[in-house]
Amino acid sequence: MRVRFAPSPTGQLHVGNVRTALFNWLLARRHGGTFILRIEDTDRERSTRASETAMIADLRWLGLTWDEGPDAGGPFAPYRQSERTARYDEVAADLRARGRAYFCFCTPAQLEDERQAALASGRPPRYSGRCRAIDPAEAARRVEAGEPAALRFAVPEGDRDVTFHDAVRGDVTVNTSIIGDFVIVRSGGSPAYNFAVVVDDADMQVTTVIRGEDHISNTPRQLLIYEALGQPAPAFAHLSLVLGADHAPLSKRHGVTSVSEFRARGYLPEALVNYLALLGWSPGEGEEIVPIDEMIRRFDLSTVSHSAAVFDFDKLAWMNRQYMRRLPASRIAADAMPYLQQRGVVTGATAEALAYVESLLPMVVGSVDRLEEIGDRVAFLFAWDAAEARRLVEVESDGPRAVEAFAEAVRATGPLVDRETFRAAATRARELCGLKGRALFHPIRVALTAADSGPELDIAVPAIERGATLPASAGVARVSSCLERLRAVAGQR
Repeated sequence: MRVRFAPSPTGQLHVGNVRTALFNWLLARRHGGTFILRIEDTDRERSTRASETAMIADLRWLGLTWDEGPDAGGPFAPYRQSERTARYDEVAADLRARGRAYFCFCTPAQLEDERQAALASGRPPRYSGRCRAIDPAEAARRVEAGEPAALRFAVPEGDRDVTFHDAVRGDVTVNTSIIGDFVIVRSGGSPAYNFAVVVDDADMQVTTVIRGEDHISNTPRQLLIYEALGQPAPAFAHLSLVLGADHAPLSKRHGVTSVSEFRARGYLPEALVNYLALLGWSPGEGEEIVPIDEMIRRFDLSTVSHSAAVFDFDKLAWMNRQYMRRLPASRIAADAMPYLQQRGVVTGATAEALAYVESLLPMVVGSVDRLEEIGDRVAFLFAWDAAEARRLVEVESDGPRAVEAFAEAVRATGPLVDRETFRAAATRARELCGLKGRALFHPIRVALTAADSGPELDIAVPAIERGATLPASAGVARVSSCLERLRAVAGQR
């Protein structure tokens, strides 16, 4: 089993392409095979090394490691098409020498005239083959003289069906009468996609090609090239497109679509991989949260659907929330730290700061969808506005009385280091002022957090106390104790 993922480094890695990479990777891992990363960078104007570097970083972040590739090497290197020019030239020369390809001198204007004439007569556009009759020796002389020429593949004459079995869609048949002789090397010397991909897949002994359904029309042309080269064709599987909610192909107008954007917004790689796996594939047994090892064990092309998959951002957010709850708190704290630093609530990722953030997670992971949202949920611990807290307390008719009673209770009970000590102080405050329910707890909330809503107080209040004990070297802004905050609101010194 040898499969490959072959992106073009002309932009960011789109989640639709990542799903293709994932299915290839799962198949290789399921069968103990080889997963190849190949960079198709023959588009010299748009391809950049920066884009390639970013794509590689995204794949690594997702955990989709490869066995052979531009950075890993392998027995069939090089793995960048831009470094395989000599090989394409060699194969193209062989096809021309055997009469399986020929030079074409038609200008773009001539080709457009042919296309328009075919459309006007109700025929599918295809090249007429006018340059096929030129004597090969004459064609070679013209090229040597500097006349621009592309190289076309000579499709076998006569109507002929080209049939291949698609592992997702079943048998697909195309007649050569609608294909026409197609370009395999452009006039500038760069190989066309259908030519380069066949040479690469044949040389690299790829056994199965999994790609998007937009490549179905390319497959008959590629099969003809395999035949001309005397090479066995791989098996094919064409995946349905990933659509937006409006059932149009997923694009930037639908919102976030690249891996780097999902990563920047605080999605976890495990959640994104899990969600993408379920776009067109079912692991069976009705499960939705499927660990990667279990995906590998169950993945099979026979269970991939040919129906289009709709990308549901809400479902991805739900899945991300599940993984935030399930993964170790130490991992989530470490992943969340950059977002807290961006938010300005944490200034350094010291061991003390990490431990403190880890202790905060129980009060936030159930109410956020992404890592970037954690900062907003815990900001009250690091930046407390005494004036705003006092204003909110005074809005409540019994607010000052509730706060004074709670402050008195805290002086008696001591630091509120856990749920039990908070509840003991709340009970004592109720006895002192006679208030209960919202009349008691809402003034306490706004006094301590300067906000109308937030996490449960029996979790949030101990977090305030723990923050007050952090050394300045922890890189976390010092926060006052609960009693100090209450005194500031009640005006007691």
